[in-house]
Amino acid sequence: MIDRNMPVTEEELHAYVDGELTPERFVVVERWLSAHPEDSARVAAWRAQAESIRARYGAVVAEPVPARLALERLLAQDTGWGRWRNVAAAAAIALVLGAGAGWFARGAFADNPHGQLAQPTAQDGFAAFTADAMQAYKLYVGEVRHPVEVPATDAEHLVQWLSKRVGYRLRPPNLESVGLKLVGGRLLPGPTGAAAFFMYESASGERYTLYCGKTRSPPTALRYNDGGTAGAASAVFWSSDDVAYVISGRGDRKQLKTVAATAYEQLDTPLPAGKSGG
Repeated sequence: MIDRNMPVTEEELHAYVDGELTPERFVVVERWLSAHPEDSARVAAWRAQAESIRARYGAVVAEPVPARLALERLLAQDTGWGRWRNVAAAAAIALVLGAGAGWFARGAFADNPHGQLAQPTAQDGFAAFTADAMQAYKLYVGEVRHPVEVPATDAEHLVQWLSKRVGYRLRPPNLESVGLKLVGGRLLPGPTGAAAFFMYESASGERYTLYCGKTRSPPTALRYNDGGTAGAASAVFWSSDDVAYVISGRGDRKQLKTVAATAYEQLDTPLPAGKSGG
């Protein structure tokens, strides 16, 4: 028998994200997350990170193993000591393949105080931030109960909290002139550290998101990404003052650019003296 009142462990939270819980325990964890916002935020961040890793490195992990490294070929090459050496080599290859996505993700998400990684170019920054922003959009835009971590009704706390976590003064743009109201926001992992995520919604339920975080890329003008397929989420990216911004949505290109331009005009304007960004 499973005790429904048993506290949820961190291992179970990971299993929940990975879809490995029993149906009965899944219900218990869902209830736990509804009553524990901090754990709910952690789970949301893990999911976003996993989606980002899959989007960025899934193609590498899915690549076929070269014929010369095939397990069967290594095992058939020799006998005796040579055979055991090949078995060890095959095991090492399997370990590398299994850990590949994690190693690449380490480079993408870990802090780099000593500068071992090459400084990204403007194009690198555009690709990384756009990929993460569009994955976050896809992950949360369809959520009904938990589209955001902190609602717009508590906007002052939201802005102060996210500003502290991302390391600069945030000010979510007012998009009411283009028919969008702020739903709220949440904290997410980004390509170079913490990222802020704000969601906006129209009267008809259409949603757009703003994803922003610090970047090492030089300033860029507005750049458009069509998402690759018809009906997919599209995005507009720009960077200014060491901060990258991505507006994502499924509206037509003209509407998306209008939303992005409206946000850009506000975010690219220096804050008045004494303003906190909230």
